[in-house]
Amino acid sequence: MSADTTLLILGASGDLTSRLLLPALGQLLTLEPHRRVRLRGAGREDWDDARWRETVRHAFESAGFADAVDLVADTTYERADITDPGDLSRLLEDHDGRLALYFAVPPAVAKAACEALADVEIPDGTVLALEKPFGVDQASARELNATLARLVPESQVFRIDHFLGRSTTLNLLGVRFANRVFAPVWRAQDIESVVIRYDETLGLEGRAGYYDRAGALTDMIQSHLLQVMAILAMEPPATLHERDFRDATSAVLRATHVWHDDPARSSRRARYTAGTIGDRQLPAYSEEPGVDPSRGTETLAELVCEIRNDRWAGVPFRLRSGKALPEKKGEIVVTFRRVNHVPDGLTGPAPGSALRFSLGPDHMDLELNVNGGDDPFELERATIGADLGEGALKAYGEVLSGILDADATLAVRGDAAEESWRIVDPVLAAWRNGEVPLEEYPAGSLGPEGWPALP
Repeated sequence: MSADTTLLILGASGDLTSRLLLPALGQLLTLEPHRRVRLRGAGREDWDDARWRETVRHAFESAGFADAVDLVADTTYERADITDPGDLSRLLEDHDGRLALYFAVPPAVAKAACEALADVEIPDGTVLALEKPFGVDQASARELNATLARLVPESQVFRIDHFLGRSTTLNLLGVRFANRVFAPVWRAQDIESVVIRYDETLGLEGRAGYYDRAGALTDMIQSHLLQVMAILAMEPPATLHERDFRDATSAVLRATHVWHDDPARSSRRARYTAGTIGDRQLPAYSEEPGVDPSRGTETLAELVCEIRNDRWAGVPFRLRSGKALPEKKGEIVVTFRRVNHVPDGLTGPAPGSALRFSLGPDHMDLELNVNGGDDPFELERATIGADLGEGALKAYGEVLSGILDADATLAVRGDAAEESWRIVDPVLAAWRNGEVPLEEYPAGSLGPEGWPALP
């Protein structure tokens, strides 16, 4: 029986494949055994089919999906230079059904491979899936987009953002668009501020080769948090189909600018020094293996943006992400404005209500002012919570599901990738010019002293 899709992983011998892609594929095939997927691997390593199959088997079994091994038992591996048109041509000739190329390689290698594909006959319907970061600035993103446009239609390009999992995204949209209590007040007149944060307890974890050239602003804020912001702030689309959805999110990014057009005052950066997180001792980032301290790479970054349209003008969107922090926390906090008047007789503070979305596991809290129990005239804070679930698939399982179905709804569109760089390019320039100091914080702390507390 022929496959619906051939998934060809380029860079199959790398860490991304064994740690994330293969376990996600095992989960997807376990939950959806009707899928007919032919799996192939290719890379520079001199592996044979037996070693590749053992890698697949171990990845599936370690993640608890041993039963799915039989569904890809005939998987094969080929040694190839994916930047060589001849090797690429040979790889692309052998496929069943639709062909999906997953570039599980560093961005520079993916770029070179896409340029080499210009000299190769690409089968109709082929999907190209590329990991972040997409380019290193707006100009390079535009250049790479032009290369891809010569290869396949935009709807067949998947710029991967595993942060935009279907469950998390749909939870946000469901709460906002399906409840009259929120839909009319999702605007600047009623919302005071928005915070989107992603804190990690991990340090560098041996990723200096990539991270020391990227840093927190590029790795997380440019690549992920701006996309989350776009979903949170978009105008109501007519449908959640690919075109309507991505038109709406791209419109948000086009309207987004650094707060007051002042990157020096509207951004912060820092890197961790030696410290303790739980029972782990972390060295200073500058002393991590492979780090070049002279680069001044930040491990904690903050950027304040404004969406200059009728719905959001004047509302600060604060995006912050960092490593070596005391608690793993992904969160969106929407703080509403205070009511215009609290009747005389009610006592106590009445701050604006707050809606919190925790990202993985997905949870929602609504913080309200209510009358106290002991004194019925005294206001106190109460929280109403709801578990939203994690979704059936892990993040990369949802990514692969979209690729195998050729559904690009939650992939980043080319214009959105360019706009994300347009937003952060002035900040990166200000940092390179020394306009924003590189502060320090001990690993395990909340960040440098003097940074504004998050709600």
